[in-house]
Amino acid sequence: MSSNKGFIKENLAVGFMLFALFLGAGNIIFPPLLGQQAGEHFAISIISFLITGVGLPLIAIIAVAKNGGDLQILSNRVHPVFGIIFTSIVYLSIGPFFAIPRTGAVSYNIGVTPFLTDGQMDSWIPLFITTLIFFGLTLYLAFNPTKLVDRIGKVLTPILFIVIVVLAAKAFITPMGEFGEAQGNYVTNAFSESFIQGYLTMDVLGALVFGIVIVQALQARGVFEVKKQVKVSIFSGIVAALGLSFVYVSLAYIGATSTEAIGYSEDGGQIIAASAKVLYGEFGSIVLSAVIILACLTTSVGLLSANASFFARIFPKLSYQAYLIVFTVFSFAISNVGLAKLISISIPVLMMIYPIAIVLMIVALFAGSFGHARIIYILPLIVATIVGFNDGLKTAGITLEPLENMLSMLPLHEQTIGWLIPSIIATVIGIIISLVTKKK
Repeated sequence: MSSNKGFIKENLAVGFMLFALFLGAGNIIFPPLLGQQAGEHFAISIISFLITGVGLPLIAIIAVAKNGGDLQILSNRVHPVFGIIFTSIVYLSIGPFFAIPRTGAVSYNIGVTPFLTDGQMDSWIPLFITTLIFFGLTLYLAFNPTKLVDRIGKVLTPILFIVIVVLAAKAFITPMGEFGEAQGNYVTNAFSESFIQGYLTMDVLGALVFGIVIVQALQARGVFEVKKQVKVSIFSGIVAALGLSFVYVSLAYIGATSTEAIGYSEDGGQIIAASAKVLYGEFGSIVLSAVIILACLTTSVGLLSANASFFARIFPKLSYQAYLIVFTVFSFAISNVGLAKLISISIPVLMMIYPIAIVLMIVALFAGSFGHARIIYILPLIVATIVGFNDGLKTAGITLEPLENMLSMLPLHEQTIGWLIPSIIATVIGIIISLVTKKK
């Protein structure tokens, strides 16, 4: 019993660190929107959202830990070229393509727009000025890596968590209203729509990268045995998963009960900002704005540094500092399209990437039992890539009729998870081929 207590106490800090890594802009803005849109279908929607937003990231952490803690090592199981390409895509997705610009856009939507007039919100100037200052600070802090950002992050994550707890407590004790009616796809396809919304948090992609952070933290404490690293990773993942689950359910509930008080919105950031004002007045808006801006800033600095470090290592023609500048300027430009537009652009790409990421990490969990035979990875990944590519194009409004007609016969195709069953079948075929080949 005492050994279990010692294990928990010793590794609780790693779990809190992982929770802090996950808790970013996307984790704050999507649950309130889901809650508002799901309305009366809140229960089934939040369960589905937790599968992709919490369950799959936990599996990703375990899969990466079992494969050395490095996404590129895991991806190389398929092929070294795939390893470079897929790892680069993941880093760019949680970096300058989507996640870093989103930190600037969310800072504006939650931290600035509550204090603007209708006329000012219609202008591009406030967003431009906000993101210019935001990414200027991001670049400065990334250029001068000190323990300041790390310390601020360690302080801000608990504060942000406390702010969410306080908002949720008031929302549960004195709700702003009843659950509204389901909207859009949530009327008839609440489960599948919420499953896809979980993609937008990008937590699975983040988990594939965060694995190396956990392993490095454990190695610094003298833990080099893979089995122990996996055990601690599972424990840490569960701690982070419990924290994220609380945050998601609380924010989704706030969104679901906010309709009567603030009306419908297509922007989760504005929903939570307006709800904070209803629940705690002007003071609530100010506190939430300050914490969100600083939290987004530390997230932005961390993601920018991680991307610059990775690409400087893989493609050393440019220096770390040069990558910092390029990625910052690119992120600043993308953030100025606005949060709603940025999300709509990201959805088709994530529809393509997520099936590949999910299949890769699930296969990696058991492929070691078959000597990590490449055929076990390649066959299901081919299926996931084809179906995911088609789903991404459809989401972007592009339909390839011959491909769509063929894939429409797949089970769960209408729910946009048509890759699932064929990938399982392809994995089984891959296992059979590997066993037959091994016998010969």
